[in-house]
Amino acid sequence: MSTRQKTLSAANAGTVTIGDLTVNRLGFGAMRITGEGIWGEPRDRAEAKRVLQRAVELDVDLIDTADSYGPEVSERLIGETLWPYKPGLVIATKGGYVRSGPNRWTPNLQPRHLREALDGSLRRLKLDRIDVYQLHNMGDPTVTLAEAIGTLAEMQREGKIRHIGVSNFSVAQLTEARGIVRVVSVQNRYNLGDRASEAVLAECEALGIPFLPWAPLGGNHRDATVALENVARRHAATPNQIAIAALLAHSPVMLPIPGTSRVTHLEENIAAAGIELTQDDRRELSLTS
Repeated sequence: MSTRQKTLSAANAGTVTIGDLTVNRLGFGAMRITGEGIWGEPRDRAEAKRVLQRAVELDVDLIDTADSYGPEVSERLIGETLWPYKPGLVIATKGGYVRSGPNRWTPNLQPRHLREALDGSLRRLKLDRIDVYQLHNMGDPTVTLAEAIGTLAEMQREGKIRHIGVSNFSVAQLTEARGIVRVVSVQNRYNLGDRASEAVLAECEALGIPFLPWAPLGGNHRDATVALENVARRHAATPNQIAIAALLAHSPVMLPIPGTSRVTHLEENIAAAGIELTQDDRRELSLTS
């Protein structure tokens, strides 16, 4: 299999800089190590912990999570499994949602909630400071962007946050946020079947800051699916592996964070960093936009 020709390692993806932190350009999204519907405990807790351990063994040095995954379950599993953390391992988390059940996500950007959310994340992750703390959304109509970002800026000055990132932001919102704090990363939904954030990605390229696509394997666009299957056959790979390889090839600031609850799927995802797409491959995949 062509994906096994290189050493199985996230380092094959190259690196990107988040603030003053350099990480490999293939991270791990820890959303799926929780229960069904991103709610509750994982069905196989031991396997979820093995996934985290194996990710670090494969040179993944950015793990992305959020207090709303579980809720709290993902962060707690990370802290229980990986602490004390390997030198250089960056833990990025997010705050701004409250959960009342599966598929129920309610934005809450009130300063008091953001402070409580951050303190809870620090406790569960067993950290004194979060490397990258991301505002998870701007969906709370009762709070302005300036107030929400300003709250994170205050906590950064207090030493609880090293760097600030944003999630689910438009270009205009990113511009406004950057007028208040240094924003080191953007995390938006993006995959070959859903490129609605292409303008945000272009802005990140212009600014030289990483773009973390969430749901990098998602999307049911028919043309995207057909193209992925065609290219996958040529590389003796899976469509998911080609989806990851395509994102890596699409932009130098792209930092995919595919998630899974199975070690076998994790290793398959990491192997995608060793796939080198041809010009014909890229041309075919670009037709899916």
